[in-house]
Order: sequence, then structure tokens, then C-alpha cells
Amino acid sequence: MLLTRHLVLPVHRTLPWGAVGAAGAAGLLLAALTRTGENAERLSLYLLRAAILAFAVGLAFLLDDPARHTTAAVPIPRPVRTALRVALAAPAAAAWWTVALLLVPPDVRPPVGDLTLEAGAACVLAVTGAAAAVRFSEVARPGLPVAVGLLTTAVLAMLFWPGRWALFVAVQDARWAASHDRWGVVLAGAVVLGAVCAVEPLRRRVRL
Repeated sequence: MLLTRHLVLPVHRTLPWGAVGAAGAAGLLLAALTRTGENAERLSLYLLRAAILAFAVGLAFLLDDPARHTTAAVPIPRPVRTALRVALAAPAAAAWWTVALLLVPPDVRPPVGDLTLEAGAACVLAVTGAAAAVRFSEVARPGLPVAVGLLTTAVLAMLFWPGRWALFVAVQDARWAASHDRWGVVLAGAVVLGAVCAVEPLRRRVRL
């Protein structure tokens, strides 16, 4: 436990705050667009979802670690190191989401609880994707491929996801409640998969 506490400051310094901050700024800019124009009420949901996706793309870089192969032998196991990175980023993510919601005028703001569920699922999926890349490959910077995969998956899901299992629906849609039941399943599945992928790889290839 003492050794873990000593890791907090070094890990904090190595987190990719630049990538997360840039993605967060882009997301806040999208959220702020809900304050302009006559179509703000109609577009607020889509702008907030775009903001969520932008921030999740930034979180895909959370496990980037150029020193990954030199820190593999440290006495702190990988699940603890990964959990520490997530714990350090969580307050920033919560603050970002609070600001994003406050940027949307109350009269056009979609249901906060349901959108928070979507935001949580997207963010956890991004980190889980990075954890899977670390678990099953030797890559030290999984952020870029995971970010591209996340963007591609989001676009394909919006275009081709079966309507009876719809995730991206309008507030007035009769499927809104059911879609957020599915978002809950997505979030739970991402948490479980992320926990599984956070463990040490089964084997390592020798790097010459």
C-alpha cells in the first residue's frame, strides 16, 4: 500500500493529459454549440453525444506508456497500475461531464441520468479497448488505434445497428427507456471486460 501511494505522483506525471485535455476541450466546444441557433433543442442530444465521443477518444490514450516494457518488472502488478491511472483520471472526467452538462441550457438539456449512463459506457469502453490492446499485444501506445476503432465503431453502430436493439434514439422515441437498459448492459459488460483485460499478459515475447 505504501509503495502504491508513492506511485501516485509519478503516474500522474506520465498520464497523457495533453490528449485527454484536447479531447475534452473539443467536447466542451461541441456542448457549447447548444447555446446558439434556433435548432438548439433538436440538436442538443446529438451535440452532447458528439461531445461524449470526443472525450472518450481522449480517454483511449489513458494507458499509453512509452516505458511499458521497462516497468513490467516493478513489484506493483499491472491491475494496480491500471486502476491507479483510471482513478487519477476519474475526477477530471466527472468534472468535464459536469461542465459539459452546464453548458447546455436547462430548457434544451436531455435527461441527465440517461445521458450520464451513455457517457459512462463510452468512457469505460474507450479505456477497456486500451486495456485489451495492452493485454493482447506488445504495443506501448495503444491510444491511436483504439481511438480510431472507437470512432469507427460509433459511426457503424449509428448507421447499421438493428433498430430493435437501438442505442442511439431520440428523447421522444418510445424506445428511449429500453435503449438505456441496453446502455446499462454495455456499461456492465465493458467494466467486466476491462477488469479481465487489466491483468498481466499470459506470456511475453522476448524483445531483442
